Amino acid sequence: MSNMTTEAPVNTFLPGGRRRHRKPRQNGTGNGLRRALVLAMAVPVASTALAAPSAFAADKTVGAAAKTDDLDATDQRMASNLETRVLDQRLGLNVSGVVVDADSDTTVWGHNASTALMPASNAKLATSTAALTVLGPHHRFTTKVVYGHGALTLVGGGDRTLTTADLAELAKTAVAGLKAAGLTSVKVAVDDSLFPEPTLAAGWNDGYYPDTVAPVRALVVDGHGVQDTSIDAGQVFAKQLAAEGVTVDGDVTRATVGPGDVPVARHRSAPLKEIVHTMLKHSDNNIAETLLRMTALAAGRPATFEGGTEVVRQVLTRVYGVSLDNFELYDGSGLSRADRIPAATLAQILELLTQHRYAHTLGSILDGLPVAGEAGSTLGPEYGRFDDANSKCAVGKVHAKTGTLTGAVALSGLTQGKDGRWKVFSFVENGSTVDPNAIKDAMDDLAATVNGCYA
Repeated sequence: MSNMTTEAPVNTFLPGGRRRHRKPRQNGTGNGLRRALVLAMAVPVASTALAAPSAFAADKTVGAAAKTDDLDATDQRMASNLETRVLDQRLGLNVSGVVVDADSDTTVWGHNASTALMPASNAKLATSTAALTVLGPHHRFTTKVVYGHGALTLVGGGDRTLTTADLAELAKTAVAGLKAAGLTSVKVAVDDSLFPEPTLAAGWNDGYYPDTVAPVRALVVDGHGVQDTSIDAGQVFAKQLAAEGVTVDGDVTRATVGPGDVPVARHRSAPLKEIVHTMLKHSDNNIAETLLRMTALAAGRPATFEGGTEVVRQVLTRVYGVSLDNFELYDGSGLSRADRIPAATLAQILELLTQHRYAHTLGSILDGLPVAGEAGSTLGPEYGRFDDANSKCAVGKVHAKTGTLTGAVALSGLTQGKDGRWKVFSFVENGSTVDPNAIKDAMDDLAATVNGCYA
């Protein structure tokens, strides 16, 4: 991503246009929430639009189906269909699911909704919410180059979108300074001390890295899946320096910038809202893990897995009133096989996106959700999504975050129901032994059922 970007408007659609006015709970004023959060952990909440906890969070019916008599005819039929289709053998026996009418805050249907299962990449919804809230949607990450003791040091600033072209611009600026000082050779070092160890999370399989996720460091270029992304980025930077006519002495090494080092160049990333949008569309594990650590730092916590997940929990509960019953999070991407999140909690997070007061802060999550049939996203035809006889009717109508691990498939999002009202849904299954593509087809069928096109 370039830092020379045109900011696109967020919220290409905003559910809940016909919503009734929501009264905040008596103890939930915006200033009170922010004060509580700051006092608890010094989180700089980004937007004054954050008011009270979600009205959904106080809904006592979450996790249980509403009484049939309280539903209109279309919701009754949808709930009845879901009750049957959630028993699809492809989904196995361990399924958590919930559907909420976003306009009325009514739980239309629930099936083991409070049961905590491996959420896979649905965990990125929690990470994104915390990052945007703490850092703010317009935050940019900075990569610097400093000079001292005969060396140029590339300093990682947590920008997981840094490219070779960006390093080329940094090199050009740095070389101009070197030549002005009469220098024609230099050593190259990298400083990635922003992120302490460990670089791997609890619950990650050995087979994950470096392809599925790289060991988490503060410096990387072109999203390279390598064991040491920092040294790799330094090597790319060294090649750019050489291309500008400067001799690089020796191998790239690690260093820590000192007070006497002189800043010579810097690059700023695109705004966080664009990075979140990209991360969700492609379910980028590496971006998610970097955002977790940068969120921790901004909240005054160590840039570790533990620091980041602590901030996620605090933001969800103290700012938005999301229930964290049975919630366990060990990373930012959802790759950890120790993560556990109920469908009810995922739905509460998504329900925030239907409220206008959160549009400024969380709008890029809404726009970043893959759309059924959207090429280039994780719900695109290249992944075989929404292409069977039952679900293809929902192409273009379902906006949802995917999640896939061995033994876990999830789909959580929003769609406009047959009654014209926006529905928030979450489906998570663990333990099915059938082909993962068959499981995904069954999940797509459930989403199409919520939409009402699969009646």
